[in-house]
This record gives sequence, structure tokens and C-alpha cells, in this order.
Amino acid sequence: MQLNMPEATDNALAILRSGANFQWYVIALLALTVYVYTNEYSKGNWKGIAAGLSLYMVHWLSEIANALIQHFSGHALWTVPTGTAFLILVGVGIELSFMFSIAGVVLSKLLPEDPGVRILGIPNRIALALGNAAFFSIIEIFLAKTPTFVWVYPWWGSLPVFVTVYIPFFVVSFLCHDWPPRRQVILIGSLFGLNVVLMVVFAGILGWI
Repeated sequence: MQLNMPEATDNALAILRSGANFQWYVIALLALTVYVYTNEYSKGNWKGIAAGLSLYMVHWLSEIANALIQHFSGHALWTVPTGTAFLILVGVGIELSFMFSIAGVVLSKLLPEDPGVRILGIPNRIALALGNAAFFSIIEIFLAKTPTFVWVYPWWGSLPVFVTVYIPFFVVSFLCHDWPPRRQVILIGSLFGLNVVLMVVFAGILGWI
């Protein structure tokens, strides 16, 4: 199969979890992330926090899956070969990770207070999840035209990203927003535990990702 920029895999693996490219702006992004969550905590916006954390947990699951695809097939579906201050996994730099950590919190503010309101005949949580998924997929089209973000396989692009990545991100986030606290904690805690186990096993013990 003809690949798009197969050398991107080698370039990404060369900087994987290396501190050589670290930049101090990462600290500013960390401060912004902490501010977003502490601000919502001070307002008692537990729904927004749940939306943010649930999206972030699904994000990590998708990045781990992408890294495992790289290990078993030789190439990830998407990869970050350059331009990041710290590459956490083959397809995600620390900047993207910080962005996804607060995306659910920020975009949950678009949700109408009444979950029963429909947009174009579609329940608003689903409609807005689809809209945000489409928006993020379009952004990836631009990113994939830069040297910093690569869709390695020719069949992988904005439509597969929309369906398999961003729809799950936002559907889980916006539905979790409305769940009872116990159910929110179970979902977020379960995904967190799964991600930790996967990272310990596949990154720490086996060194596959």
C-alpha cells in the first residue's frame, strides 16, 4: 500500500517522550488548563467538569489505540513527526493533549439548559456533538496539510476521523454532562483506570507505545 509520508513514523518515534524539544509555553498551557478546571470548580459546575474529563478519557483511549496500531502495523493512522514540545504518544503532542483536556468543558457551555430541546429535529446533545465533531474534523484537514500532523494511510482522512474519533469524543462528553453524578464518576473512573492500565502495560512494561 502506498503510504503518505511513511518517514513521518520514524520522525515521530525519534522524538517520542524526549525532552529535547521542550519549550516553556507548555507551562502556560498547564496553567490555562488548571485555571479552566478550578474556575468551573469554584462555580460548582460539576456537569461541565464531567463533560471535560469524559472527553479527555475517550481521547486518551483513542490515542493509545492509534499507538498500538503503529506497533502492530508499523504505522499509526495519524502521527505528529515534528512541531511539538513533547510527544506523549506517536499521534499526540502535549499541546493537543492540553487542548483536548479542556475542550469538553468549554464546548459544553454551548449546550441548552434543557436536554429536550431539538435542533433541526435532532436532540440538541447529539446535534451539537455532530456539529463539533464536524468542526474538529475540518480543522484536521488544515493540520494534515502542515508538516506537524500526518495522516499516514491514504484512506484515512476527515471522514473516518469524524466517524471514529470525534463523534465518540463529543457524544460521550455531552451525554455524560447530563448524567447523575454517580454514573458520571463510574464512567470517568472506569475510563481513567483502563487508560492507566493500558499505559502501564503497553508503554511502561512492554514498551510498545
